[in-house]
Amino acid sequence: MGEKPTIFLLGKLPPPLIGPAIATQIILNSGLKNEFNLIHLDTRMNTDVATMGRWSFSKMYRSVGIYVEFLQKIKQQQPQLILVPISQTTMGFFKDAPFIWLGKFMGKKVLIQLRGSNFGNWINSASGITKRLVKTTLKKCVGVIVLGNNLKPLFKDYFSENQIFVIPNGANYELQTKNITTLNVLYLANFLPSKSFDDVLKALVILKEKGITNFKFQAAGAWDNETFKQQCLAIIEENQLTHVELFPPQSGAAKMQLFANAAVFVFCPKMPEGHPWVIVEAMANGLPIITTDQGAIVESVIDGKNGFIVPVESPETIAEKLELLINDAELRNQFSMNSKQFYNANYTEEKIVENLAKVLNDCLYKF
Repeated sequence: MGEKPTIFLLGKLPPPLIGPAIATQIILNSGLKNEFNLIHLDTRMNTDVATMGRWSFSKMYRSVGIYVEFLQKIKQQQPQLILVPISQTTMGFFKDAPFIWLGKFMGKKVLIQLRGSNFGNWINSASGITKRLVKTTLKKCVGVIVLGNNLKPLFKDYFSENQIFVIPNGANYELQTKNITTLNVLYLANFLPSKSFDDVLKALVILKEKGITNFKFQAAGAWDNETFKQQCLAIIEENQLTHVELFPPQSGAAKMQLFANAAVFVFCPKMPEGHPWVIVEAMANGLPIITTDQGAIVESVIDGKNGFIVPVESPETIAEKLELLINDAELRNQFSMNSKQFYNANYTEEKIVENLAKVLNDCLYKF
């Protein structure tokens, strides 16, 4: 048996606990390393949510260092294929493009990956120069990985059908045992306006006004700005939502314990998403899910099967679906079984490794 092919993975690592960083960490620790020699370059520029998107001299210096390290690793390790996650903003793409150009210049195959769903919105609003740069840059790649089938059309103008690969997020988890009897509703994501945490709180107000308070609401995440934080805290305080518990960001066993103790998961983003890890984690824990139609979410949460798809910015609908699940144990149990079944069939580490290994081999030997 010959040497394992060398794959060069670019990507951020936690902290902060954001989707792309979690994905990179899981891939590096997965069974994929049994089939390929994996090397990695950490492209992280921020260590917490609050500094994301802010320019600084230290970040500029770090950027130059990353490109230098990138070239050094190519020369030292001679990878057969480079996997580059791409951004969905003009500034972000301009920082990603050199990896593609330099990789191609060094004679390596480059595969890109989109870990979101806002690419189309961004490129449609971009300048003509940016559009030309994107098209020229993507032509240097052997293909693109997206998180869901409904995201494939984003790249129809750049790649043929057989060069657009679908690999949803997936991982194995050390699940915890439920140790309380309270009916818990869980929100687990950073407290961002784009995640509509305020709409979830408004839904709780609606339920309280209807006299429905026979549950506990737990939420864990990081705040990104003080204004939004105060708005959310005001909703809780002014409406005396005493059954609300807020936690800082959770990881590992503590995070899984929150999932284990929950009866319903709610996550209703109003901005484009990819395939959120919290959705995978909720399914792994067999939870009914209330969410919105963003990115590839609707390929995991089937309305009326393992959860409900609600309109964005609709606290009234969130409240309606929460009331239904809180009051109907049989429906919760049915959704719970379906979530677990969907997870086991499609979103385990073994399934994702199988899918990614096939894509990497196709790119290595077919293109």
